[in-house]
Amino acid sequence: MQRARRRACHDAGVKILVVEDEDAIAEPLAEGLRREGFEVERVATGADALAAEEPDLVLLDLRLPDVDGITVCRELRARSSVPIIVVTAKGEEVDRVVGLEVGADDYVVKPFGLRELVARIRAVLRRAQPQADGGGEESLDVGGLHIDLRAHRATLDDAELQLTAKEFDLLALLARDPGAVISRERILAEVWNTTWYGSAKTIDVHVASIRKKLGDPGWIETVRGIGLRLRSE
Repeated sequence: MQRARRRACHDAGVKILVVEDEDAIAEPLAEGLRREGFEVERVATGADALAAEEPDLVLLDLRLPDVDGITVCRELRARSSVPIIVVTAKGEEVDRVVGLEVGADDYVVKPFGLRELVARIRAVLRRAQPQADGGGEESLDVGGLHIDLRAHRATLDDAELQLTAKEFDLLALLARDPGAVISRERILAEVWNTTWYGSAKTIDVHVASIRKKLGDPGWIETVRGIGLRLRSE
């Protein structure tokens, strides 16, 4: 109980925007998140989600009455790096992949437990925030690529890259040892905190997005059957 209180205190002030049109789902979800210490704003349409003041994290349903959630996710990502967790009843792999392709940081399928969702929220928020401790590495440089670990920013030839939280973590993992092959199992464990290999397609989606943002697919090489590596020059 004491640990739960400490966590709730830590989450105080973290604003979550819940985008869900079904009252029967949205109201108990918002209440549960408030009990965990989060500040919650709930909207029921895509238009209201896009008009809302930017929160610290968005929980986004894909089935909305006006604008589909994929469009909302794409528009939010085009203007902001706010973490987005897609929450939907759509469980098909294609929907997960599309959501990740347009910038979602994580994907939770209904029905879900509040404890699982809160754990996902905290994990995404940790990845999205700069490291406050003063120890360890502060930046990584590979050719014209500069990764500032403390500020959670990446630039290529002095132009900032608009990376999602997971894209940043994946690129930083590869940049810590350029030229070395990093296995998919290690990537899943360190970036997604999972050992479930069924999530491996998620890696490919994020790599494709990073390659596009870097402007040259040669930055990240796929070593068939083993993993990925960042070119060393």
